[in-house]
Amino acid sequence: MNRTSSPYECHVFVCVNDRQGAEKSCADGIGFGLKEALKAGVAGRDWKGKVRVSHSGCMGLCARGPNVLLYPQGIWFNGVALDQIESILNEVARHLSR
Repeated sequence: MNRTSSPYECHVFVCVNDRQGAEKSCADGIGFGLKEALKAGVAGRDWKGKVRVSHSGCMGLCARGPNVLLYPQGIWFNGVALDQIESILNEVARHLSR
């Protein structure tokens, strides 16, 4: 095993966990849509190599979802809607080197 630092200035994790039941989960309707919209926004801003968008399993706060986490910044967005993608991308921009 090799131990290294992340090659990304910001790694955006989008929860897409599906609890498949009566309980709320991040996948309810828009989890993967959020991920795709964030990926398109990252590509449109030419951040390849600086920012990575990945989906994740449960982050443990399903009732507050959908959840998006910026790492290593430790910034957590919950209750995210598609019309808030630009706000998340603007937050990412504040943490990138110029």
